[in-house]
Parts: sequence; C-alpha cells; structure tokens
Amino acid sequence: MGEELGDTVNEAIERSHEGEEEEGNRSAGSGGHRGGFTLNAIVALSVAVTATFSALFHVKDENISEKMQHVQAQSVDAWAYYQAKGTKLNIVEAARDNLRLQRELAPDLKPSARELMDHTLVEYDNKVTHYEKEKEEIKRTAEGYEAEYERLETRDDQFDMAEATASVAIALLGITALTQRRRLLYLAWLFAALGITVGIAGFAGLTLHFDFVARALR
Repeated sequence: MGEELGDTVNEAIERSHEGEEEEGNRSAGSGGHRGGFTLNAIVALSVAVTATFSALFHVKDENISEKMQHVQAQSVDAWAYYQAKGTKLNIVEAARDNLRLQRELAPDLKPSARELMDHTLVEYDNKVTHYEKEKEEIKRTAEGYEAEYERLETRDDQFDMAEATASVAIALLGITALTQRRRLLYLAWLFAALGITVGIAGFAGLTLHFDFVARALR
C-alpha cells in the first residue's frame, strides 16, 4: 500500500510540474503564473499529507488486526476451559448425588461406613464449590477477552474508515489535477478531513464511529 500511495504522490507532483509548464507557456506574454500551477501545487501537497496519514492508519490497522486475532484465540481458549471445568463440575455433582442416594437407600450401614460416606460427601461439596468458583472466574476472564475484542474491532473499523475516506480523497485530488476544478479540491479536502479525524480518534481511543459505514465495509 505504501508503494501505491508513493506512486500517487509522484503522479500528483508530476502533474504539478506539467501544469506549471503549460501555464507558463500560456502566460509568458503576460509575465506571470496563474491558477493552474497554484492549484496543482496545492493538490500535490494535499495528496502528500493525506497519503502520509493513510499510511500511518494502515500500519496501525494491521497491528490492531494482529492483536484482535490474539485476543480472539485467548477468548476461544478461555471458553473451552470454561466448558471443561463445567464438565468436571457435572461429574462431581453426579457422583455426589449418587453417593447421597446410596446413603439414603442403605439405612443399615455400619457407623464407620456411614462416616466414610459423610466424609466423602463433604469432599464432593468442597469440590463443587471450588469448581463453581473457578467457572465464574473463567467466565469473567472470557467475557473480558470478548469485551477487549469488541473494543479493538471498533478501533479497527475506525482505521478502515479512515483509510477508505483517505483513498477517496486521493482519487478526487487526482481528478482535480486533471480537470483543474477547485470544487473537487474542496470535496477531496472534506473526505481527507473526515478520514484524518476518524483516524486520529482511533489513535486517541475515542468512540467516534459511524456504524453504517462500518457495516458497509464488512
């Protein structure tokens, strides 16, 4: 992407030089350069600034995408661990309930056997409490990963929008250089300003986000 942006900048600068030469030839008799060179110079500078911000947004977007993959993997592992812990809990609960039923169905047990069963039931109760506590902790951890993923996804959408609007701005600037229409320059500035604003908000961690654009880009 950086090479493409560099090519775009170079093309805009070349157009600026071409515009300067053409305008110089047309205005040689009047002794001065007029709007063409000035407009092309502004276009070249605008492309350079927009492309620089777009490159920064692209790098940050790639870093966030990698972090999202890492967080998503951690979330999957956490939920898998949660399920495994739940399976252990179910096994212990089933064993406890079965032992409790056996004790109730055998009233003629020896005191030593009943004492052993009671001791085992206490151990099962402790294991159930332990597993339930661990499940809650794992659940909070997994939900934390999900919340972090959603936060990163919002920032990723911001940088995607910033890159998209910057690309539109650069395209409009290229058309401006060809057509010499200042209205297109103002429209390009509008897109560039929007993209830069959203990108800076992403860097700052602000919640400037356009949901309808994000959905369209997905």
